Amino acid sequence: MKRTAPNNYAAALNLPLAFALLVIVLGLAGLGVAWQAVHLKSPPSTSADSNSPPDGVMTGAYIDFGEKEDEVTLEKIEAFERLVGKHQAIIASSSFWGEQTFPTANLRLISRHGSLPLVFWSPWDRPYKEGHGPDKYSLTSIIAGAHDDYIDQWADAAREFGSPMVVSFANEMNGSWFPWSGVLYGGAKAAEGGGFQGPETFKAAWRHVVDRVRARGATNVKWVLHLMDFSVPNEDWNLAAHYYPGPDYVDWLGFSLYGAQFPSDDHWPDFVSCFDWPYEELKRLDATKPIMVCEWGVGEFPSKGDKGEWIRGAFRTMSDIAKYPNLKAAVFWNERWQNSAEEADEAAKENAGKYSDLRVNSSPGALRAYRECVAAPFFLDRPR
Repeated sequence: MKRTAPNNYAAALNLPLAFALLVIVLGLAGLGVAWQAVHLKSPPSTSADSNSPPDGVMTGAYIDFGEKEDEVTLEKIEAFERLVGKHQAIIASSSFWGEQTFPTANLRLISRHGSLPLVFWSPWDRPYKEGHGPDKYSLTSIIAGAHDDYIDQWADAAREFGSPMVVSFANEMNGSWFPWSGVLYGGAKAAEGGGFQGPETFKAAWRHVVDRVRARGATNVKWVLHLMDFSVPNEDWNLAAHYYPGPDYVDWLGFSLYGAQFPSDDHWPDFVSCFDWPYEELKRLDATKPIMVCEWGVGEFPSKGDKGEWIRGAFRTMSDIAKYPNLKAAVFWNERWQNSAEEADEAAKENAGKYSDLRVNSSPGALRAYRECVAAPFFLDRPR
């Protein structure tokens, strides 16, 4: 979202056939290692932990689906896949509460395409502007049950859809730009029963929503707790641990990660410096949960840094399974937008009228880097 076990089949094979298969497998493995050496420069290691999930990261994308992020079309999906040279395991889109609908058509299209839908389910009212504080769908109104009818209808539709889907409810709550941000609900003030008001209010709303969806039988919905990589404000009360609603309420842990997004950004942080801490922060919450980079990308600003090299660094980092074994999915944010002076941030006037181009093809170098790196078999093209 833009912003301010082995089997016994081998026993049945005769020895010549087994030898032939071994030669083929070793040959393919050698090709894979050669590709990694050329393109990633630091090939992924294998994990010694037999209890860890299978190796590989599902690749996915959000593909500029319009102002409400819900104008999903097969044409856009296939065009992006041709561009990057790979089918997408995950396709992301949004479902804003102000629309009061369930995106059945979008999810069916994505599922029929052989991808896993990731839905940003945002308790947000029109006109969907950042930096304007709580609105009709506030966390407190959710906790009070004011929107139970809508939640139940959404859950019923999700159950009827039936296929697997991942839901990111009220994402980036540790930021300051969305109306469900913890800073807008008491922030660091002490909450009754312990903890801080901002995170405690968020957790109560999260549990309320998840409980109601599950009560309607929508067992096909999996939940990702989706934070921003670094908290804003970056204070103890606003860290991920305080927003964690507990292992029974979360299937995935995730975060958004962006490099420079705006013309006014005066620094060019590389991917790993934005990735390492939030990954470790989430892993400490629960080392058994898979981790997803729910959104990632960087703008095209040649005077600040090389986007192609930034992308190569991203894939090198994500392929390091020895260091980041819990990373199981990464969703690229493919969008270009013109910045407005109406945005509620200090740099709005400086950015007004200028573009933020996060698209994978914002330059030949960026596209070449993405295509070459995502081609590695380690980056999975189908849900698993």
